[in-house]
Amino acid sequence: MINTTNSLKGIVFACITAVMWGVLAVALKVSLNNLSPVDITWFRFSLAFFGLFIFYYFRKPTYLKIIRRPPLLLIIASLCLAVNYYGFIEGVHLTTPSIAQIFIQTGPVLLALSGFLFFKEKIVLRQIFGLLLVISGLILFYHEQMKLLHNQIQYYQSGIIWVFIAAFMWAIYTIFVKMLIQKYPPMQLNLVIFGLPVLLYMPLVHFSGFLHLSLIDWLIIVFLGLNTLIAYGTLSLAIKHLEANKVSVIIILNPILTFMIMGILSSTDVTWIQKEHFTLTGLIGAFVVLAGAILTILQPIRRK
Repeated sequence: MINTTNSLKGIVFACITAVMWGVLAVALKVSLNNLSPVDITWFRFSLAFFGLFIFYYFRKPTYLKIIRRPPLLLIIASLCLAVNYYGFIEGVHLTTPSIAQIFIQTGPVLLALSGFLFFKEKIVLRQIFGLLLVISGLILFYHEQMKLLHNQIQYYQSGIIWVFIAAFMWAIYTIFVKMLIQKYPPMQLNLVIFGLPVLLYMPLVHFSGFLHLSLIDWLIIVFLGLNTLIAYGTLSLAIKHLEANKVSVIIILNPILTFMIMGILSSTDVTWIQKEHFTLTGLIGAFVVLAGAILTILQPIRRK
């Protein structure tokens, strides 16, 4: 009964993370109407860091000690996530939310491959098949989008490169965090992971841009900051109550929500976000990518 309850909690927390990340790409695209990618990235990290800092200042002040002398691996992980955030929003900026969401799924696939290459994990035929599906789906999806966006190929290709960089950095970040959580609580690590990018991006921020935001614009960027804090918080709780590979399967489905939102918005007369065009071939390619990613990240069943 206890295990069932814990599993249910893990599923709920993983679903919250998936919803947060599914909405994220759409909210990022809207926020880019008024702010630059650097401005938004800095604000997201700032709100998440100060929210976490204030919480632990009153609840667990001892957690703040990690800020004074962070481990080297934690510094590298933080820098990787900083690049991941910027790379993803730049990809959303140059392409579309749905396109960025499909190509960012290479992150979990790269993470799974790192287990085979660096941690001597056993690879099974199902995972090889999944990897081939991911590659095939990406090629199909890319080719279809190239036909739809023939007037914006240069921006599209640059955006895809940024998303691939973001995915690669996320995989490295996750590897280092998996090492660090053996010694530190996940949310304590986030104090440095969120805090260091605030300092890194601050010299590049155009603070004057925040002075001209409307109430709606402020609500959107505040949501983006809270999204960072909530998504990574629920992700930590999900992994605590549920096996990591099951959590990954739930979270990797978040592009479906992005596609649904963009499909609804594209069928209306809204002007505050760029409309997307979907074809059956493109949707099949996206589905193949997600199916292949799930097959790749699932760990082989160990027999007792």
